[in-house]
Amino acid sequence: MPKELRKRGKKKKAQNAEPVEEHVPEPPQPAAGPSWIVQRTEDSEPAPTETPFGEVDVDVKAYFRTVDLQIRDWQEADPDVVDEGRDPNEERRMFFVAALKEMAGKEKQLATDPDCSIVLERMLYSMDDFVRRVFVDSLVGSYEVLSKNRFASHVCQTLFTVVSQTITREQRGILPSLPDSEDSGELRTLTDLVVDVCEELAPTITTLIMDPFASHVVRALLLLLSPSLAAKQGASQSTMRSKKSAKWKARQGPLKSMFNEPANAGDAISYTPPAAFVKAARSLVQAVRDGLNENETRALAADKVASPTLQVSLSTLASSKVSFSEKILLAVEAEQQMTDEDDSLMDRILVGLVSASRRKSSGALPSSDFVLTLLRDATSSHLLETVVTACPPRAFSALWSTYFKGTLAKIASHPVANFVLAKAIERLDAEQLADACDELGRVWANMIQTARTGVLRAAIDRAATLKACGSEVTEALWKAIQATTSDEKILLVPCMLRLQTVQDYNSSPKDTKHNKDNDQHEPKVQGAVLLQSLLRLPEPFNQLVIDRLAPQSLPPSPVHANNTTHSPSLSALPIEETLALATHPISSRVLDALLDSPTVPQKSKRTFVLSLLGHYHTLVDDRIGSRVGDRCWAFSDTYLKEKIARSLIPQESFLAGSFYGKFFARNLNLYLLQRRPDEWRTMQANKSKPAALAPPPTTPTLPEKPADATPLPTKKRKRDREKEGPKDEIDELFAGTLGKKVKRAALASEATPETAKGDFELAGVLGAIKAAPGEGKGKRRAR
Repeated sequence: MPKELRKRGKKKKAQNAEPVEEHVPEPPQPAAGPSWIVQRTEDSEPAPTETPFGEVDVDVKAYFRTVDLQIRDWQEADPDVVDEGRDPNEERRMFFVAALKEMAGKEKQLATDPDCSIVLERMLYSMDDFVRRVFVDSLVGSYEVLSKNRFASHVCQTLFTVVSQTITREQRGILPSLPDSEDSGELRTLTDLVVDVCEELAPTITTLIMDPFASHVVRALLLLLSPSLAAKQGASQSTMRSKKSAKWKARQGPLKSMFNEPANAGDAISYTPPAAFVKAARSLVQAVRDGLNENETRALAADKVASPTLQVSLSTLASSKVSFSEKILLAVEAEQQMTDEDDSLMDRILVGLVSASRRKSSGALPSSDFVLTLLRDATSSHLLETVVTACPPRAFSALWSTYFKGTLAKIASHPVANFVLAKAIERLDAEQLADACDELGRVWANMIQTARTGVLRAAIDRAATLKACGSEVTEALWKAIQATTSDEKILLVPCMLRLQTVQDYNSSPKDTKHNKDNDQHEPKVQGAVLLQSLLRLPEPFNQLVIDRLAPQSLPPSPVHANNTTHSPSLSALPIEETLALATHPISSRVLDALLDSPTVPQKSKRTFVLSLLGHYHTLVDDRIGSRVGDRCWAFSDTYLKEKIARSLIPQESFLAGSFYGKFFARNLNLYLLQRRPDEWRTMQANKSKPAALAPPPTTPTLPEKPADATPLPTKKRKRDREKEGPKDEIDELFAGTLGKKVKRAALASEATPETAKGDFELAGVLGAIKAAPGEGKGKRRAR
C-alpha cells in the first residue's frame, strides 16, 4: 500500500508516552586567569550602542527618506531651468519648513541614525542663518558624544564647514531678524555658540584627537577657528574625511543649497577671526599641551588617527608651499605665535631642538633616535615633512646639520625618507644647496633608475628660486644620465623623459612611435616634471633643454625658407620625434612649459613656433597635438599667425576633413586672409589686445542731419488723417512699403555714395509717377 502523505505541523505525541526531561547544559565555568581580568555578567553595564540618544521612529525615518529624495532632486536640478511666471523657491521653502518642524526636538536622534544623518548633512546647506543657530544650540552639551559617533561625526564636520558662511555675515554686521515669542529664550550668535563648543570639547581634546571619528571633527573645528587656513577649503577634503568616507559621500550627489541662489552666494568668504576665536584656538592648543606629556606627544606622531590632526597643530603659515592638508593642530600653534615657546608641540616632536636653537647653544646637538625613526616611518614621515617646512629658520639650520648633512646619500635612496629630504631641500640657501649637490653626486643615477626623482626635482626648483647653483645642478644632470661626452649629452631630453641612462637608452631599440606595450619606451611622468623644472631655470642653463626640443630639419616651405632668424641646433631632435612628443599626453606638457616659462627667452619661443611650419596640419590632426597647436597659436603675434596661416592654405581641405583640425581651422579664417589680408590682420591684432585695451563695440547711429534738411514726417493719429481728407493711393503705397525699407537701411549702416545714388534714382521714379496721376487712376478704374 502506498505510504500515507505526511502533513505539515508538529507531530502529535502519544498520550501514554512518558515525558522526556529536557537536558539544559550548565553554563561554562570561567577559566582560571589573572585576578585583573573581570568576566562580564548579565548585571554588568550594557555595551555602548550606535544610538546613544534613542532610536528614530519608523514613520519619522520613512518621512525623512522622502525628504532626502526630494532635496536631492532639487540639488541635482539645473538652476537655469525655471518655470516662467513662478518662483521656484516658494514651493521648496514650504517643503523645507515642514521638514524643519518635523526635525525639531529630534536632532540628536536623527544625527546618530545611519539613514537620517546624511539627510541632516543635506539640509545644513539649505538652512539660513537663524535656523543654523537654532540647530547648533540644540546640540550644545552633546558634542563630545556626537563627535565619537560613527554617523553623527560627519554631521558635525559638515556643520562646522557651512557655519563659516553665517559667521562671515555676522562679522559684517548682517544678523537675521528673530521671531517674537514669549516662550523661547535668548538665542546667542553663532560666534558665541562656537566658543561654547570649544569650551565643551577642551577637557577631552586629547581623547578626541585619538578617536577615529572625532579626530576629523577636531580638524574641522580648528579650520573654523582659523579662517586663513580655510582659504583653500576645496583642497582640504583629505583632512576632513577619510578616503572611504569621501568616496561614500561622492556617491550621495552634490551637497549644496537647494534654493536657486546667485553665483558664489554660498561660498565662504575669508573673515578676520574675532578675539573670541583667537582665544579659543589658543585654549585648545594649550589643552593638548597640558593633557599630554612629552612621551605621549611623540607617541601621537606614529598614530594613524592622531598624526594628521597633530600636523594641523604644528604647521606654520610662514611657507606658502606647505600642503594645506598638513596644516591643522601645528598651524594653529604657529599662527598664534606659540611655536617658539618652551615646551611647545613642535619642540616636543624635535626633542628639544627648537628651544636649544633659540638659546644658541654652541656645538653640535646630539641626534635623537625618535626623529630618525620619524624620518623612515611611512606614517610619521608626513608629520616630519610638516615640521621641516614649518619650523623656525634657526631650528631648521640645526635640524639640517644634525639629521641630514652627512647622510644625504642614504636618505635619498630610502623609499620613505626621500620625501622628507625633498621638503628640506626647498628651504636650503645657496651654500647649503651646493654642498648637498656635491654630496649627492654618487646617487643621482640611482635616483633616475629607481624613478625616485623627488630630491632632484627639489634641487632644480630651489636653484630656480635662488637663481644660483646652476652649474651644480647641470653637473647633477650629467651624472644622473651618466653622460660624459658631448655626443652623449645631446640625449638629455629622451633619456630624462624616459628615466634612462645613456647606456640604457642606446641599448634599447629606437622607435619613434610610442609602444604602450613596453613601458621602457613610454615617457614617464617624473621625467616630464623634471624637464619642466629645467625649463624654469635661468639662462643659460635652460638652454640644455631648449636646444634639444626644436626640430632639426627645416620644413620645405617658401615662407620659412626666406626666414633667416631660425638656426636650429645640431643637437636638436628630428621633426618626427618632436611631433611624437607633441602628440603624447605626458611629453606634451614639456612643450607647454617651453611656451609658458617666464625664463625662456622670447626668441627661443618664436624659433620653436617657426620650426613647426609645414607640419602644423599633422600636429593638429591629433587629440593632444591640437592642444599644442592652440598653445602655439595663442602665443604667436600677428606676424607669426600670418606665417602659420599661409603655410596651411594648401592644407585647407585636409583641415576641413580632420576631426580635430577643423576646430583649429576656425581660428585661421583662411577665406578672409586670402581675399582681404589687411582686414584679417586687423582682426587678429584686435583679438590679441587685452580686454581693457580693446576698442568698445560700436553701435549703429543715424547719419547726421543737415541744418537745412526737411524734418522727417511723424506718424499721425487716425483723427488727424480724417481731417486732412483722402490722399493719393500711390503716395500711401510707397509711404507704407518703400519708405519703411529706406528707413531700415539707414538704421543698419551709415549713408554711402551708393545709397545716396539709389535714393536719388528712387526720387526720380516717384516724381515720374506723380506727373500723371489721372492716367494711373484711370487705368486702375478700367481694370
